[in-house]
Amino acid sequence: MVGQRFAVLLENHPWFKVKVLAASARSAGKTYKEAAHWLIEKPMPRSMEDMVVMDATADIDKITEQVDFVFCAVNMKKDEIKALEELYAKHECPVMSNNSAHRFTDDVPMIIPEINDDHMEIVQAQRKRLGTKKGFISVKSNCSIQSYVPALNPLRKFGITKVLACTYQAISGAGKTFETWPEMIDNIIPYIGGEEEKSEQEPLKVWGHIEGDKIVKADKPMITTQCLRVPVSNGHFAAVFASFENKPSIDEIKQLWKEYKGAPQELELPSAPKQFLNYFEEDNMPQTALHRNLENGMAVSIGRLREDTQYDYKFVSLSHNTLRGAAGGAVLMAELYAAKGYFD
Repeated sequence: MVGQRFAVLLENHPWFKVKVLAASARSAGKTYKEAAHWLIEKPMPRSMEDMVVMDATADIDKITEQVDFVFCAVNMKKDEIKALEELYAKHECPVMSNNSAHRFTDDVPMIIPEINDDHMEIVQAQRKRLGTKKGFISVKSNCSIQSYVPALNPLRKFGITKVLACTYQAISGAGKTFETWPEMIDNIIPYIGGEEEKSEQEPLKVWGHIEGDKIVKADKPMITTQCLRVPVSNGHFAAVFASFENKPSIDEIKQLWKEYKGAPQELELPSAPKQFLNYFEEDNMPQTALHRNLENGMAVSIGRLREDTQYDYKFVSLSHNTLRGAAGGAVLMAELYAAKGYFD
C-alpha cells in the first residue's frame, strides 16, 4: 500500500522521475499492472502500468546504474531488510526507507523533516562505516508518532516532563481495506504488535542529538502509549496528555503551533505543507474524514486543547498515516536531502 502511495505521489513530481520498479522475485518479470494488487483510492499511474518489475536483489547492479537514489517500502523480515538496504547503500545508492529495520541503527537518521533535519549530518559518519562516498540510508519514523510528536515539538522549550498518548490507528496502517479485512467493520482491536514500544521510543531518537558517530536519544520526556486499531480507512488520531517544567499558557501554545515552520517550509519544498500545524477551535474538530487530507495529507491537525486534572494539558491531533506518516513523509525527506546536496 505504501508502495502504491509512492507511485501516485511521484507520478508528476517536479524533481523526481520514476525509472525503475523493483520487488521480490515473485513479482519480477511482470508488469506493474500484473504484479500490483491495487488497494488505494487513486488509480495506478498510467506511466507505470506497463513498467516491468525488476528483482530488487538479483538485479541490484542494473537498478543502481539507472537511478540516483531509491525509495524502499518492503514486506520482509527485519534482518533481510537491513541487509537489502545496506547492499543498496554500498552500491553507492542512497536509500530513503519507509521500513522500521534501521530506525534504531545508531548512525542512521530517522527524519521528520520539520523537526530534526540537523540529524542528516550523521550521514557522514554512516558513510565512513559503510565505506561509501555517496551511499547511505535514511529512515522516516513510525506513522503513529507523526500524529502527536509534531504538535509536541514546538512545546519542548517549556521542558516537557511526561506524555501520555493513546493512538487510534487506521486499517491502512496494516495494509488493509475493509474489503480485505471485513472483521474490522464495527470493531476495535486494542493491540497492534510492536506499536507501543515504537511510539514510546522513536520520539526520543527524533529529539536526540549527535555525539561523534551516533545519534544519542533524548532522556526525556517519559512517554507512555496505548495503540488501538479502529474502523477507519486512513488517518491516525491521537489523544495526548502532557506536563511541563514551565507550564505555558493556552494562548502561548496556540501561537507556537500557528507560527511553527521547519526546513521544508523555509526551503519551499514541493511536498511541504504551507501550514504544518493547524489548530481548530471547534469542540468537535479535527475529524478524520474531514481533515486527514489537509494540504494533500501532509499537514497535522490539532484540537481540543485544555487543562487536565492529572497532566498540565490535553489535546487531540491527527495525521494521514500513509501520506504524512509514510510515503509522503519519505518523499519530503528525499526532497530535503536533494535540496541540501546529498544526492549526486
